[in-house]
Amino acid sequence: MCHQLDLFDREQSRELSEIVPGESDDPSVLRGNITEIVPEEVPDLDWYDYIIVAFSGGKDSVACVLHLLEMGVDTRRLELWHHNVDGRGEDFTSGVKMDWPCTPAYCEAFAEFLDVPIYHTWKCGGFDREMRRQEALTAPIRFECPTWDRRVEIKQTGGTGGKLGTRMAFPQVAADLNVRWCSAYLKIDNARTALRNQDRFKNTRTLFISGERAEESPGRANYAEFEPDDADLRDGKKFSRHIDRWRPVHKWPEQQVWDIIERHYINPHPCYRLGWSRCSCMACIFNGKDEFASLRAIAQPAFDAIAAAEKEFDRTIKRKIDIVSLADSGKAFPMTAADAAAALSEEWNEPMTRRDWVLPPGAFKGGAGPT
Repeated sequence: MCHQLDLFDREQSRELSEIVPGESDDPSVLRGNITEIVPEEVPDLDWYDYIIVAFSGGKDSVACVLHLLEMGVDTRRLELWHHNVDGRGEDFTSGVKMDWPCTPAYCEAFAEFLDVPIYHTWKCGGFDREMRRQEALTAPIRFECPTWDRRVEIKQTGGTGGKLGTRMAFPQVAADLNVRWCSAYLKIDNARTALRNQDRFKNTRTLFISGERAEESPGRANYAEFEPDDADLRDGKKFSRHIDRWRPVHKWPEQQVWDIIERHYINPHPCYRLGWSRCSCMACIFNGKDEFASLRAIAQPAFDAIAAAEKEFDRTIKRKIDIVSLADSGKAFPMTAADAAAALSEEWNEPMTRRDWVLPPGAFKGGAGPT
């Protein structure tokens, strides 16, 4: 049973009372009327030992978490996983940076606000190192995981086997993950690796949640809403590793996503306030001419690094047009200095809820994603 306390009130009262996740002060209270698309299959959340959400900080992953809260999830079983596209800490290179600088801090602030743990994964050297592979192995993957005494440790695996490979090119603008390698090598494989290399998932049941929506693309429309995850090993001979994949917002229209975010007053990632329609990467290969014109307007060094890499590789990020010409053909979004500063900061200094919530300019713009 939930008390009448919504997420905004929870943030305001944090200093007045200690909130214990999973107990009677669960904040998952609804405001107003709800119109939901009922999924084909809703798993029993109480059946799982672990419930993990692949959390990018974007609207769909935020909606997944809020939906779980509204379902009454036991937050003691819940954790968020964020994949750091550009690597992390000492792994950062001086080359191309693709992601929004604020994203890791935004994700951490969201997790702290809900009193749930967040763990990061990353490929050593991130996007830039993988892009510059030249007769080299793909880099190792590192991931955070909890210890028995509630510390967080970093594990590393991979980077020593496989075949030598050369990229020296940006990922291709395609739905095929074999050529659009950024998603496969910097996100999907990270999660699969972290699931397969933690003993805590042996002989347990895990629900892994991701926020793909059918409305986004024909390819994603074909995804199953509920299925065994790639890391599943429920019939293993030495041990079992039961992992189900659930896409709870798969059938949701974008309106329903923004409705649940507004219902809980969640402060969206600043990229939406700037005008981006998707919170993938700041310099996502699916960005259109206006996104790249906007990127140049607020983050000239990041834009210039991509332009320099195009000349170095003699291949452009968009195949038939270079990024400078593409940006020249576009028009920058009307952006405020405050929103640009928030998006480009490596810190998050804003409240996680806003009573003055308004729909951001990036909502319902479509585009800038896999086709």
